[in-house]
Amino acid sequence: MSDVRVIIQRDSEREERVVTTGTTAADLFPGERTVVAARVAGELKDLSYQVADGETVEPVEISSEDGLNILRHSTAHVMAQAVQELFPEAKLGIGPPVRDGFYYDFDVDRPFTPEDLKAVEKKMQEIQKRGQHFSRRVVTDEAAREELADEPYKLELIGLKGSASSEDGADVEVGGGELTIYDNLDAKTGELCWKDLCRGPHLPTTRTIPAFKLMRNASAYWRGSEKNKQLQRIYGTAWPSKDELKAHLDFLAEAEKRDHRKLGAELDLFSIPEQIGSGLAVFHPKGGIIRRVMEDYSRRRHEEEGYEFVYTPHATKGKLFETSGHLDWYADGMYPPMQLDEGVDYYLKPMNCPMHNLVFDARGRSYRELPLRLFEFGTVYRYEKSGVVHGLTRARGFTQDDAHIYCTKEQMAEELDRTLTFVLNLLRDYGLNDFYLELSTKDPEKFVGSDEVWEEATETLRAVAEKQGLELVADPGGAAFYGPKISVQAKDAIGRTWQMSTVQLDFNLPERFGLEYTAADGSKQQPVMIHRALFGSIERFFAVLLEHYAGAMPPWLAPVQAVGIPVGDAHVEYLREFAAEAKRKGLRVEVDASSDRMQKKIRNQQKQKVPFMIIVGDDDMSGGTVSFRYRDGSQENGIPRDQALEKLVDVVERRVQV
Repeated sequence: MSDVRVIIQRDSEREERVVTTGTTAADLFPGERTVVAARVAGELKDLSYQVADGETVEPVEISSEDGLNILRHSTAHVMAQAVQELFPEAKLGIGPPVRDGFYYDFDVDRPFTPEDLKAVEKKMQEIQKRGQHFSRRVVTDEAAREELADEPYKLELIGLKGSASSEDGADVEVGGGELTIYDNLDAKTGELCWKDLCRGPHLPTTRTIPAFKLMRNASAYWRGSEKNKQLQRIYGTAWPSKDELKAHLDFLAEAEKRDHRKLGAELDLFSIPEQIGSGLAVFHPKGGIIRRVMEDYSRRRHEEEGYEFVYTPHATKGKLFETSGHLDWYADGMYPPMQLDEGVDYYLKPMNCPMHNLVFDARGRSYRELPLRLFEFGTVYRYEKSGVVHGLTRARGFTQDDAHIYCTKEQMAEELDRTLTFVLNLLRDYGLNDFYLELSTKDPEKFVGSDEVWEEATETLRAVAEKQGLELVADPGGAAFYGPKISVQAKDAIGRTWQMSTVQLDFNLPERFGLEYTAADGSKQQPVMIHRALFGSIERFFAVLLEHYAGAMPPWLAPVQAVGIPVGDAHVEYLREFAAEAKRKGLRVEVDASSDRMQKKIRNQQKQKVPFMIIVGDDDMSGGTVSFRYRDGSQENGIPRDQALEKLVDVVERRVQV
């Protein structure tokens, strides 16, 4: 055996080691049970990989992003083996890792039942305990077709090798280059237990899968196309420890309780009637109050910041979107055209910016008018596939709080800084405080304008983002076709990240629309355009806040800020007088004069998550006081009426949570 020199790389530390030929990646990390794979020359490898002279090898920990993907992909293979042991007729689709879990698609005679999933999970536990080895081998296309002759979907993937994209899922299993099959081998005899077409890598054995659980099943079209057969998909999750699995399941349970669709029905805020259509919501009176208060506060803050309000129609001739470039780059996200005039196509607008450009261009503009900040609550329409529509967070019709700012190049950096600061402060006013920023840069396959313009716009945005002192994360290729953007990513009360506001810098649409202003020297100059949506959409922001607060909106946003609870019928009129006085001060106060007992009234209002209950009995009536009951069940008695009203007004005006 000859010596082999390798470099062990751990973060910034490098260690040169001399080993013998045939040494595997596993041999380099003996006893390190959390190491599940290796990165060699930048590529992920199984621990069984034999290192070569001069290679740099990095350990891959199971808790890292790559390690979690390997764990979950390996668990997906165990699930597929379990399915085929229980349902031998099942044909295999694909089984990739996804965020927080994995799935596998199967062609079976009937949909899986909850009892089926329990049986599959039990069988997976048996396979896990067997300690089967994941063994990689390279095969030719011909050999793979022969071995997998009974798997039609795998045969299709083999035919796509080297040309498939991640959108159809094929390269999840195959990819370009060499073709590989992973065998699951019996730990004692080495006999083949199961196999799958896969590029890997995988964990060393099934026993190294620490914790998993199957979650649900659903239908999914093969390779995501509605033209293909519908398969049965099973979702699962896997984690490096049982404690982490439990924490994840607890998190999911809490998220389910906070689901805005569930809360929207329970609190009578909104609905998405089947008669109207998926992704098209109607707001009920209580939801309408929340939305109106959200919008009114936003309007006031925008007015204070120097924005001017505009209004534009819901539909336009297609020529406008030809000029903007949306028909070239965004047609898939637009509804089909309508022919309202002979030979003229009209479109529902998917965004407001082209119309705002027409407002700017309606008359001559002087440098003295800049920055010109145009703002609109503009309803737009996006043709979302039914599979991605999700309540208010992914809708087909929604209202953007859309602004477009036109300024000179000299004003650009200051205006961007002012805009981003305004955006973050307004989000904080609504109760979101934990942010990071994302910088989306040019998609090399989907952009208009010169590289030089993109470079200048990107670096300007980068400098503005860094000035906020927040974490800045790169999003390569994530920009719109006309310019780079900063996205504000906000974490909610249970740690989920939501993309909120976007700020986009655009040198290209002003050029495409021929926008000009008269400079101080009398010359005609092209303005810089800043696109800015603060909420993103009102509907989506409504949903985020509803889940963030678990339906218990802060008093200033609550549809009903206080409910009067009389101890008996004799106290109703006193409370009605209190409520009338509160309404004159702009408060939203109601009185529960129903025939229910007091305790039931309290339970009803707790379920409706009302911030305050104003309870009145004989002592309060005789003393001119009321008693406050808070959301947490605590109570404050004997508060003089005028002080109680002042307290309610103060809490609402300060926009605090109770």
